[in-house]
Amino acid sequence: MSDAALATTLAQAREAVRGGTLADEAALVSRMIETARLDEFTRASIARNGAEMVRRVRAASSPGLMETFLAEYGLSTDEGIALMCLAEALLRVPDADTIDALIEDKIAPSDWGKHLGQSSSSLVNASTWALLLTGRVLDDERPGLAAPLRGAIKRLGEPVIRAAVAEAMRRLGKQFVLGETIGSGLKRATRQEEKGYAYSYDMLGEAARTFADAERYRVAYQDAIDAIAKRAVHGDVVKNPGISIKLSALHPRYEYAHREACVPALIDSVLGLAKRAAAANMGLNIDAEEQDRLDLSLDIIEAVARDPALDGWDGFGVVVQAYGRRSPAVIEWLDALAADTGRRIMVRLVKGAYWDTEIKRAQVMGVPGFPVFTRKAATDVCYLGCARMLLDRAERLYPQFATHNAHTVSAVIAMADGEAYEFQRLHGMGEALYEVARADHNVPCRIYAPVGAHEDLLAYLVRRLLENGANSSFANQLVDHRVEPEAVASDPISAVLEVGVPNDKLRQPPALYGASRPNAEGWDLFDTVDTARFEAARAPFRGTKFFAEPIVAVEGARGETSEVINPADASDLVGHVTDLAPGAAAGVIEAAAAGVGWADGPGRAAVLRQVADLYEANAGELFALAAREAGKIGIDVVAELREAVDFLRYYANAAETLDGEPAGVWVAISPWNFPLAIFTGQIAASLAAGNAVVAKPAVQTPLIAAAAVKLFHKAGVPLAALQLCPGGGAVGAALTSQPGLAGVGFTGSTATAKVIDRQLAKTAPDAILVAETGGLNAMIVDSTALPEQAVRDIVVSAFQSAGQRCSALRVLYVQKDVAERTMTMLKGAMAALVTGAPWDLATDVGPVIDTAAKAKIAGHIEKHRAKVIASEGRADGLFVPPSVIKVGGIEDLEEEIFGPVLHVATFEADQIGDVIEAINGAGYGLTFGLHTRIDDRVEDVVGAVKVGNCYVNRNQIGAIVGSQPFGGEGLSGTGPKAGGPLTVTHLTKR
Repeated sequence: MSDAALATTLAQAREAVRGGTLADEAALVSRMIETARLDEFTRASIARNGAEMVRRVRAASSPGLMETFLAEYGLSTDEGIALMCLAEALLRVPDADTIDALIEDKIAPSDWGKHLGQSSSSLVNASTWALLLTGRVLDDERPGLAAPLRGAIKRLGEPVIRAAVAEAMRRLGKQFVLGETIGSGLKRATRQEEKGYAYSYDMLGEAARTFADAERYRVAYQDAIDAIAKRAVHGDVVKNPGISIKLSALHPRYEYAHREACVPALIDSVLGLAKRAAAANMGLNIDAEEQDRLDLSLDIIEAVARDPALDGWDGFGVVVQAYGRRSPAVIEWLDALAADTGRRIMVRLVKGAYWDTEIKRAQVMGVPGFPVFTRKAATDVCYLGCARMLLDRAERLYPQFATHNAHTVSAVIAMADGEAYEFQRLHGMGEALYEVARADHNVPCRIYAPVGAHEDLLAYLVRRLLENGANSSFANQLVDHRVEPEAVASDPISAVLEVGVPNDKLRQPPALYGASRPNAEGWDLFDTVDTARFEAARAPFRGTKFFAEPIVAVEGARGETSEVINPADASDLVGHVTDLAPGAAAGVIEAAAAGVGWADGPGRAAVLRQVADLYEANAGELFALAAREAGKIGIDVVAELREAVDFLRYYANAAETLDGEPAGVWVAISPWNFPLAIFTGQIAASLAAGNAVVAKPAVQTPLIAAAAVKLFHKAGVPLAALQLCPGGGAVGAALTSQPGLAGVGFTGSTATAKVIDRQLAKTAPDAILVAETGGLNAMIVDSTALPEQAVRDIVVSAFQSAGQRCSALRVLYVQKDVAERTMTMLKGAMAALVTGAPWDLATDVGPVIDTAAKAKIAGHIEKHRAKVIASEGRADGLFVPPSVIKVGGIEDLEEEIFGPVLHVATFEADQIGDVIEAINGAGYGLTFGLHTRIDDRVEDVVGAVKVGNCYVNRNQIGAIVGSQPFGGEGLSGTGPKAGGPLTVTHLTKR
């Protein structure tokens, strides 16, 4: 093939990767069946051989402990989940009190008796006895005279139980982790190497939160390569040990929006490691991660693969995930890259470990389809097709098949036909299966072995369990004699032809809410195609001058005109606004009476749905306005539009079911921090009931409000039913002082809400006031929480949107035992944030809204300068650097500081009750967050705290409760996204 043809093939393959996410799932499965080239006779033979492997594994004297464990305690059992939660959390908890609470929480409530004697493993059965007895000791709620004795034994036995369970968790961890250091791992690997196995070492560490983390992981990889190099004694790289690295561990901002910074840095890091590996003639494999990072990873892979310093080295490797619908296109791209560079590339083919995350993310994002297959059988079929593709290209791609599935092993052996390849298995799993395969077919096998401290086990453990611990997984069924071998090794092609794809029980992202309403259109700013679409949509409005004025049904309503300036750029004149003359308020309210009952329920529903469609059709203009007028960053402007669309469709549904007559005329006063979403939600709720609405947007954001009202009118809302009245406090006061109002919807400060409340008591005593006001939102992080997860949520909640959300985190309580580590990581994560222009997609923190806000926030920081423990970012113009201030507790705050300022306090393990009491004493909070692994603590805290919405991060294995992430915005804790009523503050002293 000519150089030009190679370049064309490479470019076409890359475009197929970029645009192939949404390829028709059924068509893709059919293509993979054809690609696998397995006729019915061959498929039947593969299934028979796979079933025979299962029989021989079951007949082995010592089946793998991990398979035996999963057969009894898989993720389909409460006890299995409890043990896994205990394993991932226990060894990192430093204090005895919390260790005891965690052990009791996970062991006492479970029914260990039903597992007694059920396992084929004496070790598993002995462990079950120990768990049963421990649970009986810890359960002091059982009635009878023995309860006091159990209580005494519990108190006396806690140190013994604590030590025993900790040792048990270390032993369990050894089933997953080869060694705590690369030295110990290499030493432990010797026995398997003598049996003919090779190794690929993985240094535990999933994702860097800070640049210091990234450097630490880079050095760990570098040191590991140097140590492994001493074992790389073969002339053939495929016979030598290797290392697997994660790109997310080498940069804290490995995200598409930060590609200009992270891609060059990652190329430099990976190339440095690759040169070291090449010098040792060992393999270096780039592990696969989430699908939204695939395009970024290919940029890095190509740059490294093309570096001439690596010429002559065929140890560069890439992982491909068969559950990804782009996996065939990735293999075609790698093949073209190998041909273009003249270098053979190792390709490890895996099934994939983030399925649950990929499915839920796609649904939440509202993208057109899933990036992964919706049935397990479809993934298995794709694996077979990809395996054939690799074997067909074995001259340029060295196939490495990572699987624990007997059918897959049997299929690869049947398809290989003399081509060189290897199998891979996880440390601690699959040994019995591969002993059978090696004995019968002399196939080479490599062990993927994690190395690191047991307290760093979480992310790896969770992935492995999600991959192998579900009740339908091969590993779970392998030694379960209740499942016939033929069922364990059944043919996935027959299965998928029988059940079909896609899985109709799994709601596609656009149909997340079922037939009742479509999901708002998604704009995935982690995806190159969607980002280009986003940029193209908003680009025409980058310099547009907008104009807002009273849109009312009366004459003579025009007041003063003023400029609207971009809060991030004083040179950007966004447009002009003409306020409503306050004296015109009476006429506006009077005119609105003619709009009450403006249509019947179905008619109102149809109009609101049309408004939603118009919002999406005009997305680019609304994106530009939200960025230029309100200073919102990219992900926030997308969320702003999608929430507004959800409001419209949610209330459209409600309009069809509401009974009774309209209440009358409502005044809607909305905030600047959600100038489209809350503005729209207030209007849509009132219009859905047939009311007339007089809308007063925030003085800082009238332009986007005017654009929205024009779309309401274009959709068919009469002028009298919806009037726009721009202006400041004088306009709001004039509107809310008019007699005859049915109600006022208000979002803003508590002080202003009380002023409106008193005014309505005088002029419209029968009116309803629905107000969402601010509060001091808190989060508690105890010593069982994973710091990486906690810091991720803290940063998003406290600093995204420049902290200008009613739901933003204001006060963080961290258990004193883990405070130092948590705060070190938090400060590092803050240093990785980008404070800058909202139009730039790499920006994490934009400006505050105006000079008054800047003065108040900056004054607060300066007042507490001696207690500031972190402050990172720009401070010029209207920018405020994200800051952390140490406080004694929530009682130290006199008011909410509406900006990127987080206050941090510590507490002792036994003081959580006192912390909740202090939080409740500070007044109503919109949101509350809790990071813990202790379920009893979740129930106690959630039941005691007085807030509108709780977000609880229990763990990555069990459930995460809460209708939206802590720090998310919206008027509700239960709707509209969850389909429930609004949760608001009601001021009803009249």
